[in-house]
Amino acid sequence: MNDTLVTLVGNAATGVEFRETATGGMARFRFAVTPRRWDREKQLWTDGHTSFYTVWAWRTLALNLSGSVSVGEPLVVHGRLKVREEEREGQRRTFVDIEAVAVGHDLTRGTAAFRRVMRGEPALTARVGSVDRAGGSGGPEGGAGTEGFDGPDGPGESREPDRSRSRRPTGRQKAAQELASVP
Repeated sequence: MNDTLVTLVGNAATGVEFRETATGGMARFRFAVTPRRWDREKQLWTDGHTSFYTVWAWRTLALNLSGSVSVGEPLVVHGRLKVREEEREGQRRTFVDIEAVAVGHDLTRGTAAFRRVMRGEPALTARVGSVDRAGGSGGPEGGAGTEGFDGPDGPGESREPDRSRSRRPTGRQKAAQELASVP
């Protein structure tokens, strides 16, 4: 397959819309990318033209995005570039989509605390004070959203954490837990 893979650095321009489908979760949001250049004459940074993309995500990535990303947050998006043209109201329009493979916060502009999501713990992807977005069965506990998924380890496989060993939190994890408990 000759997909065009791209990596974009920018900001979430809209909130993440999450929907549960028959094949698993689906999420989308608009992503703004604004290049910055050094203006030698003015001796300051200037913003270039902002490009907007629609980012699509599926299954576990979609669910994790819905609980992790808010409007304005700096992100790095890696995925397949899809360009499509449509005719609307007599005008030909071009839309650029990214089918996300991986999404993360841009740590050059802030810090983040990673939380591994375990099956049966969907609350870890929900933001404080938010409503459960998974909506019924077919969520992260198993069910329609996970069966038949061709994961990175082959058909029907997924990368599940090894729960056979008990792990103690690292210093960073303890600090993140302390920060999360501060009102």
